[in-house]
Amino acid sequence: MTQTRILLADDHALVRQGLRLILDAEADLRVVAEAADGAEAVAAAKPDDVDLVVLDIAMPRMTGLQATREIARRAPGIRVLILSMYDNEQYLFEALKAGASGYVLKSVADRDLIEACRAAMRGEPFLYPGAVATLIRQYLRGDRPGLPETILTPREEEIVKLIAEGHSAKDIAEHLVISVKTVDRHRANILQKLGLRDRLDIARYAIRTGLVEP
Repeated sequence: MTQTRILLADDHALVRQGLRLILDAEADLRVVAEAADGAEAVAAAKPDDVDLVVLDIAMPRMTGLQATREIARRAPGIRVLILSMYDNEQYLFEALKAGASGYVLKSVADRDLIEACRAAMRGEPFLYPGAVATLIRQYLRGDRPGLPETILTPREEEIVKLIAEGHSAKDIAEHLVISVKTVDRHRANILQKLGLRDRLDIARYAIRTGLVEP
């Protein structure tokens, strides 16, 4: 039997431990690596080592959504599942748009995660029942153009996340190895693109789109 090699990413060690117990109990699934944030997950997601990545949606440094986009760009053959505590259609749509094969609620992970992993490896999407109902509702309302493209660049999303986490322009500049002036320019572009006024608006946007936890 071919085993699916899984990379598990969550910033809580106890959650990773519990999920690992669930997955490793199945003969066809094996957790081969763990990561504590999205950036670590992206670095560890190598096609020769990993078949499937299970990502918590809200993590420090790089969220599950950001990591999904990056993994899809670097290693399109690796499947990705988003694990979330949020039964929220905005997060669901963002996850699908980012390239995830499925969206699993943490509250029922013991029931759904195994099937979600197997579905992803078969090339089939996995959505919890409420998510399916949401998509059907969108379809019946005529919202079928699909998922709108994000209007922010990956760098701008990174800066939004850091601003929302309370970092100053100087901190962000040092973290991203860019100048404070460049940070300020990005911030001005973000405010203009999103029609926002200040840092508080940016923080609200970051929470709404899953870049940071509420």
